[in-house]
Amino acid sequence: MSARQATAVVAGGAAVAALLVMVAPAAIQDAQDRMDQTLRYPTGAAAKAGGAEVPNWLPDTAVRVAFLTGGEKGDRLIRATLPDRSLPAGCTAGGPVGAVHLRAHWFPTDVPKKAGAHCGLYDVVLIGDQLYGWQDAAVVAGARPGGMPLH
Repeated sequence: MSARQATAVVAGGAAVAALLVMVAPAAIQDAQDRMDQTLRYPTGAAAKAGGAEVPNWLPDTAVRVAFLTGGEKGDRLIRATLPDRSLPAGCTAGGPVGAVHLRAHWFPTDVPKKAGAHCGLYDVVLIGDQLYGWQDAAVVAGARPGGMPLH
């Protein structure tokens, strides 16, 4: 192999490696999202318009929304970037009342320990501009008249 051919092979390999570095993270995220059935939306407004059961308190101006539902039981996870770095209107201070029953690669396992607010029936924490929240189906059932579970 000549020096020119070796240089071409090395340059080609470097180009492939650079392409993998750029494309692989998005492909991995897409695969993880399909496995845990995460729904993603560019904004809170798009999430509400998209038919997902995202909470009404989620600001329309929220961006990079990730939402996971545990089916009809009522367990939910949500993560959103809040550009104004403040809790949505109507949220109140208070420790968590429900447990996290779902898992998603984008939802840190230590979040429940940091929760200090409620937005609707969600326990939430705001870390920088990242809002993390979860809803426990048992809390939802207890809040319904007669304790009826969600159908």
